[in-house]
Amino acid sequence: MLSPDFIQPDVHGKPVKLSDFKGKYVLVDFWASWCGPCREENPNVLMAYERYKHKNFTVLSVSIDVLRDKEKWLKAVKEDKLPWIQVSDLKKENEAAKLYGVTTIPANVLIDPSGKVIAKDLKGKALLEMLATLPG
Repeated sequence: MLSPDFIQPDVHGKPVKLSDFKGKYVLVDFWASWCGPCREENPNVLMAYERYKHKNFTVLSVSIDVLRDKEKWLKAVKEDKLPWIQVSDLKKENEAAKLYGVTTIPANVLIDPSGKVIAKDLKGKALLEMLATLPG
């Protein structure tokens, strides 16, 4: 399945397109500052990022936070030390999450360099094991 493209603003309000990452493996990570299981999973995503960022891999986080929680979202990004690009439309029903059929978080999709979804909902050890199989 080809990954649907989307555009959402980053933490500075600059529009970011998923298709800008074409040519890389991208983990599109859906989370929110108020989601305990998401916050617990962030160290695993960070470990995967640190281990594979030099192998044509990156993370694009999509926050499900809403406008009134923008400061909580930005604080959580800092507290969890998430160095990759963070985006959110800060709407009650996030448009990117709807495109990917995300109904619960944490959730993610792994997209290959051609833009194809190759895995969904990889967490913890399963994420690291999948990334270890990728070329590069």
